[in-house]
Amino acid sequence: MTDVSHERHTAGAGTMGKWVKEHGLLLANIGLFVVFFVGMVLSGASTYSDEQQAHGEPAVTVLQYLGTGNFLEATFENWESEFLQMGMYVILTVFLFQKGSSESKPLGRTAPQDEDPRQAKLKESTPWPVRRGGWVLKLYEHSLSLMFLLLFLASIALHAVGGAEDYNSDQQAHGQPTVTVLGYLATSRFWFESFQNWQSEFLAVAVLVGASVYLREKGSPESKPVAEPHYETGA
Repeated sequence: MTDVSHERHTAGAGTMGKWVKEHGLLLANIGLFVVFFVGMVLSGASTYSDEQQAHGEPAVTVLQYLGTGNFLEATFENWESEFLQMGMYVILTVFLFQKGSSESKPLGRTAPQDEDPRQAKLKESTPWPVRRGGWVLKLYEHSLSLMFLLLFLASIALHAVGGAEDYNSDQQAHGQPTVTVLGYLATSRFWFESFQNWQSEFLAVAVLVGASVYLREKGSPESKPVAEPHYETGA
């Protein structure tokens, strides 16, 4: 390898390493998602096949399982709760406070998140919607909560589609009438599937908000500095 090519290789490796470091949190969570999602698919296909065989039906392959209502229902009933939790958390932290919590905006003073972008000094690095202004900026101001709302609505719709298919399979196996997707929305099964996930998501948020008042995790932005008094709120 020539000196020039070696320098380019070293520079490229350094650039990649810098990029990975700068995006490590996102990459780690995507990686964990892929690992656990694959685990869910494989174990779900095995469980579904066992249930099929117990009812005298043929087992399915992993690819076939991905096309079942059971897979759609199992996946999107969980995704809807996650998107609901995060979307509501984004919105509630706009208006509500928790004294002493690192998860709350500070009390008694304006937080940077409350500053009007229309009064900001524009520069080249300023996001385009802020420089554009008007309705584009208005939409951008709430783009995070809107994204979670759309993801939640899409997930709950796919939960209903997959759940209705899985529900109808059970109904047919027992000689009972089937339902439409809208009809499935009116069943207690659909709401049980939703509520059992929703309640746990908000419990987790409540524990984080309350525990961050008194407990610490050195080095984490989700925690106040270790020596910070309990009554100090926000960053």
